[in-house]
Amino acid sequence: MASLPVLNQPPRRSGALLDNLARRMRLHAESVLEPLGLRPRHLVALTVLRDRDGSTQQALASTLMMDRATVVGLLNDLEADALIERRRSPEDRRRHMVQLTDRGARRLARAEFALAGVEDEVLSALDTTQRATLYELLLLAASGPVEDCGAAAAEECGPAAAAPDSSC
Repeated sequence: MASLPVLNQPPRRSGALLDNLARRMRLHAESVLEPLGLRPRHLVALTVLRDRDGSTQQALASTLMMDRATVVGLLNDLEADALIERRRSPEDRRRHMVQLTDRGARRLARAEFALAGVEDEVLSALDTTQRATLYELLLLAASGPVEDCGAAAAEECGPAAAAPDSSC
């Protein structure tokens, strides 16, 4: 049996800590979004629609890195609750334009307020300066090169893990 290489790095690794923190944040977020009738993927779609003042269905699918069928299901959920509105594009009748409704904007504002409380709770051990530093460091780390995580997830957990809503 071959021996494992010895790492020339300190034993302080961030991956497990980031994973634990993300898991705690996600679980708390899901618990405050559920009474609002939202899931994290709904929130992301609503945020994109607000920030871009609407979108085509195809552009939204691309932004969310979801296939078209998955986005249709997501939009069906949001439309059923009158949070978004879909219309045919006047320029190209084959395209659907998606807009956030006033009701959707209000629900998104409530969700963001609830999520601010989640962040305050999860990061309660940090003071304001430390939170600002953490945010800047996370932005810097997130700006690094992006790899195809779907292939790695599929290898680890099977093909279903590559789905955007997977929690493998």
